[in-house]
Amino acid sequence: MIDVTVPGFGRLALTDLVCDFNGTLARDGKMLDQARLLLPGIARVVDIRIVTGNTFGSASEELRDCPCEVVLLRAKSQARAKKSLVERIGREHVVAIGNGRNDRLMLKTAALGIGVIGDEGLAREAAQACDVITRRIDEALALLLEPRRLIATLRG
Repeated sequence: MIDVTVPGFGRLALTDLVCDFNGTLARDGKMLDQARLLLPGIARVVDIRIVTGNTFGSASEELRDCPCEVVLLRAKSQARAKKSLVERIGREHVVAIGNGRNDRLMLKTAALGIGVIGDEGLAREAAQACDVITRRIDEALALLLEPRRLIATLRG
């Protein structure tokens, strides 16, 4: 669990990560090296669910060695499906990471929403739903490995 109190923001008691795949952890369906390196460390502190519409058809293969659950989504209603997953887990315990327009509801619903700009950019709607925006996935995951950085960014 990640347990950190941020003055002016509140306590974060995070037990689960819900993370988008394409554009966030992967580029063109291929897992980014920095994500592959950091996810095992993240899995030691929170449960990981990777959500994807599997645009390139490679998510299951790319994530086969990752300590996570892969959640494949239908093409329609992905934004609502991602939000529903966060709610089922318990929004107050979830950190969500994403970049796309279809990530906006999960980012807003989660206790902590982190947007990743990455090579695909960050959709305006997703950016507006985030608590924190990072340039790359390694920066986003590093916030979970060193949560005191969240205090510096989010404190009131």
